[in-house]
Amino acid sequence: MITGFIGTKIGQTQGFTQTGVRIPISKVSVVSLPIVSIKTKEKDGYTALQVSVGAKKREIPIKEDSVTMPNVGDILKITEVVKPGDIVDVTGISKGKGFAGVVKRHHFKGGPRTHGQSDRERAPGSIGQTTTPGRVYKGKRMAGRMGHNKVTVKNLTVMDATDNEIVIKGLIPGIINGIVMIKKVGESKKFSPLYKVQIEEIKEGIKDAS
Repeated sequence: MITGFIGTKIGQTQGFTQTGVRIPISKVSVVSLPIVSIKTKEKDGYTALQVSVGAKKREIPIKEDSVTMPNVGDILKITEVVKPGDIVDVTGISKGKGFAGVVKRHHFKGGPRTHGQSDRERAPGSIGQTTTPGRVYKGKRMAGRMGHNKVTVKNLTVMDATDNEIVIKGLIPGIINGIVMIKKVGESKKFSPLYKVQIEEIKEGIKDAS
């Protein structure tokens, strides 16, 4: 069973469900992916599909209990993997924010502006111990590069899916035109479809009114 797909983040906006609830949505551009290789547990130690994404090759995980395995040369479509109402995890590379201090990077509170330290409001404060161990522990939260990490946002709902676009409830990591991995993990039991306004019907209504 194929559980993943690769797409490109288009952007983020808002929409309404058919119950009238306004929700944030993310749009992901998806194209049909040709399968160029199949990784097997006997030969490679794991099971996956290798697909062509532009000039690069990427791997999509598949479950080992698959009854029907695809063949090299087959075309994989998003509608074969997910449908509206499915729960997915979305993985991407978060936005890079450059060098950042501890207040922005780790949400430190900072020090007071009193008692002779009016210029230390955003400083990290003491970072070490006393004679024992006499050093700074590895992994200490300090200033440094922020962002540009592999991030997974879990349990998002697929609101709509076509052959070239998928709409997901919630916000997903990454920049515009960034590559994201979509992995199906389940199905929503309380799914309310996205409300779609038909432009042609609106135009006809305007003509009739005039």
